[in-house]
Amino acid sequence: MSGSELAARVREALTVDAEAFQERAEAEAEELIEEVYDGTFDNSQAIIGLEQELYAVDDRTDALMRVPRQLLDRIGFEKELGLHNAEIQTTPVPLSRYGLEEQEAELQAHVDAAQKAVGRENIQLVADGMWTVPPNGETATDYLCDSIEAEGIRIATNMSDAVRYHTMANTDYPSGLRIDAPHVTLEADTVMPESLITSIQPHYQVPHAPDLPEHFTYALRVAGPLAALGANSPFFPPEMYDDVPAGQILADAWMEHRITVFEDVLNPQTGDGDPKVCFPPDFDSVEEAIHDIAQDRTIVPMDVPDGQRFDDRFRHLRHKHGSYWRWVRPVFDGGSRSAANARIEFRPLSAQPTIRDAVAFQALFAGLMESLPRREHPVRNLDWQTAKANFYAAVCDGLQAEFTWLTADASETGAVDEIYGEIFEYARDGLELRGLSTEEARRYIRPLRERVDRRTTPARWKHGLVERQVERGVPLTEAIWGMQARYVEKQTETLVEGTFADWLDD
Repeated sequence: MSGSELAARVREALTVDAEAFQERAEAEAEELIEEVYDGTFDNSQAIIGLEQELYAVDDRTDALMRVPRQLLDRIGFEKELGLHNAEIQTTPVPLSRYGLEEQEAELQAHVDAAQKAVGRENIQLVADGMWTVPPNGETATDYLCDSIEAEGIRIATNMSDAVRYHTMANTDYPSGLRIDAPHVTLEADTVMPESLITSIQPHYQVPHAPDLPEHFTYALRVAGPLAALGANSPFFPPEMYDDVPAGQILADAWMEHRITVFEDVLNPQTGDGDPKVCFPPDFDSVEEAIHDIAQDRTIVPMDVPDGQRFDDRFRHLRHKHGSYWRWVRPVFDGGSRSAANARIEFRPLSAQPTIRDAVAFQALFAGLMESLPRREHPVRNLDWQTAKANFYAAVCDGLQAEFTWLTADASETGAVDEIYGEIFEYARDGLELRGLSTEEARRYIRPLRERVDRRTTPARWKHGLVERQVERGVPLTEAIWGMQARYVEKQTETLVEGTFADWLDD
């Protein structure tokens, strides 16, 4: 699509009557609530799915690369925000031994085939929380901030041509369009800086839709510990740092900068409105969850055409949900009445070093969603503010964060081994409740248990490599790029069949 064509479509989107759009969304919310209580969104069992994001690099230099659109279509991946991004979503399946095996096999099959296809173009797909090496001959700042004005419309040069992405920079919604992290400040004209980051998103469909708030409460309580366990974005591209000593950058680095990038780019700056990317509240009822989506401020109202899907009856509400960016969020959709579902999307996790690590998180989260509510674990009574504090402590310090947890006997603890010991045991219990044997359940959890036992997440592994090089006198830029080269090298050997724990044996 040419720049002028894209600008014309963005301009057309900007003419949509926001009040009329909101009225339709709110009416659809009421209809959705009726369907939920009629049992339309119930399932006979828990269903799981996973979104996996990757970015492309030059397989000779590790520099970021744009993926030709035709190639992306050919390998069966979806477009994401940046031209360097690719995404795949697994087919939802029942939570069981066979379902988890199918999730892993589906990802392995598609990623392996995609790597072979893009390899012929000297491209490698990387699963990582944040890229650090810009395209050859470009700076990271230029790549993220380059834009043009076409007939009064601001268009990001390196962004996919999805109209909604570009419209975000041309509305009156006061998105921050900036990054403000330790020793990093970036101002942009579009949401393109968000393309620094990539993630995995496990999905858990609740069997009985009105029970979603209970599962959601537990999901918020485990969000901090799981985010710490999956931390994988401690460094920005080195040229983005202020001119300060390398030791200071290392000392002040957060383990999960991905969180602050997403929040800074898309949230209004202080005093300009409620944040859209945030740690969400608890919900007392499923109606409250649906109303929270309906009442969330819409960035890009659009004329959403009717279609043949069942959930096209709620198409304006579904469109609003596309910018309902909570770190844990409820979703209500389905292509047909029989496929209608209520699910929880767990969004705090960076993309992981290997497919098996991603599936391990999927199994861990699903197991917890099965076991914690059924066993009525007391952690649901952990104060919401404490759960939020746990989450942002994880962002800064990973496994070294100070957490507060309520144990099975309702006593308070901050001991890392005790917290994760319970998390792993309840996840195992949940998987066994879905028919896995003890050994099968432990096989999925084991790679994550290794991280706790060794106190080493992907972020800490990266930080340690860079720190050791800097201590030997290597300039920070070379140390970060050397770490990135090592990350890509290790992933080449393990992405499809190994785990991050394999990296720790060297």
